[in-house]
Amino acid sequence: MNPDMGHSPTTSSDALVVFGVTGDLAHKMIFPALYAMAKRGVLNVPVVGVAGSKLSLAQLRKRAKDSIKQAGKIDDRDALEHLLSLLRYVGGDYNDPGTFEELKQTLGDAKHPAHYLAIPPALFTNVIKGLGAAGLADQARVIVEKPFGRDLASARELNRIALSVFKEDSIFRIDHYLGKEAIMNILYFRFANSFLEPIWNRDHVASVQITLAEDFGVKGRGKFYESAGCLRDVIQNHMFQIAALLAMEPPAYQGYGAVHNEKAKVFQAMRPLQSDDVVRGQYTGYRKELGVAKGSDVETFCALRLFIDSWRWQGVPWYLRSGKCLATSAAEVLVELKPPPQRLFDDSAPTEGHANYLRFRLSPNSAVALAARVKRAGKEFVGDQHELYLLEEQPGVETPYERLLSDAMAGDGALFTREDAVEAAWAVVDPILETHHRAYSYKPGGWGPKQADALIAADGSWHNPVLAKTSK
Repeated sequence: MNPDMGHSPTTSSDALVVFGVTGDLAHKMIFPALYAMAKRGVLNVPVVGVAGSKLSLAQLRKRAKDSIKQAGKIDDRDALEHLLSLLRYVGGDYNDPGTFEELKQTLGDAKHPAHYLAIPPALFTNVIKGLGAAGLADQARVIVEKPFGRDLASARELNRIALSVFKEDSIFRIDHYLGKEAIMNILYFRFANSFLEPIWNRDHVASVQITLAEDFGVKGRGKFYESAGCLRDVIQNHMFQIAALLAMEPPAYQGYGAVHNEKAKVFQAMRPLQSDDVVRGQYTGYRKELGVAKGSDVETFCALRLFIDSWRWQGVPWYLRSGKCLATSAAEVLVELKPPPQRLFDDSAPTEGHANYLRFRLSPNSAVALAARVKRAGKEFVGDQHELYLLEEQPGVETPYERLLSDAMAGDGALFTREDAVEAAWAVVDPILETHHRAYSYKPGGWGPKQADALIAADGSWHNPVLAKTSK
């Protein structure tokens, strides 16, 4: 999709402000992304870090350098020096108007800054209001890190506050999953190939599975996980976004606004979840993590059965699951097709394995594969199912944060989420955020509680991605 089709040229940001520049997200993701942008020659504006700490500019530059070293080797000294020369720093309390006045002075002649809120969600409101009061929002953009709200009511309130200061097309709600090459390929693969459309509906698709598995635990982030849980952390955002790309209707024109329109319709067509549609799990040992309550019922695993009540998908079950401490780290989609209408060959029953399917591997590498049965040599009409690989990992792709930061600063909203889509997605999960069955215990290293197998049993079994164990 060419995001510029049908849109007037947008003004590029002339500064990047990173709130929470001393935090974990900046260290792990943002500085390495800025370094990659500097290497490509596309970062040529001041980068102003803001945080509560009283740091010197030299200390901030050292943090940036350490971050880039930890993410990988420094292989372009000129790019590194260029990035470090662009850094500025403002230290102060987000509740203090003086902090925003100092930021205004530091920005100098910049008229179109992009403000990145790499801070805890509890601080979003203060910072957005502070930017508005200081006159730093008029021709600016704001990039908001997920989670955007923690339920429907808080998402609506956050949208209301954001829209009181910024225009909708100046608000970039970031979901780093949408910046992954493999996710973008779903959109391309669906609408660049004519053979798919005739079978991409309730008449030919038996079910859809989406798995997002991690082979590690909460990694010392127990306090955060107690406030979120798997449903809020990855299903309501990452996994719903993948489902929307798979389920959406063809966009009406070549532009990102059309994609947003169709994705929003998918969320609006999703049937609100009930407690029996969901299996929650918690790995043994989670309650011993730092910051976790002794009797915690927070889920580290979640599997759900979802229906999209649209003309195309009526009656087709969508199965989503995600969890920590599972057998491997992988993200995969399996679109299972219905068997042929007549069994002409004894060995073609779907009980002998999955029926024909289309498989999207999203991580740790990307692939698109189509499974079809092929006859064995000889007189007998028996065969085996084989996968035809259509795409394998492509080297040299941009990292999600590099792509999303570049896009937001250029004013390209294609890979970001819109207000109506965010609220519609929350409306689907809202009924089960507080009213649900207790979490079942499961042992690390498997595929979650056995109750998740019962959830899908009427439509077969889970497809478990097969990978070598990833390093933790």
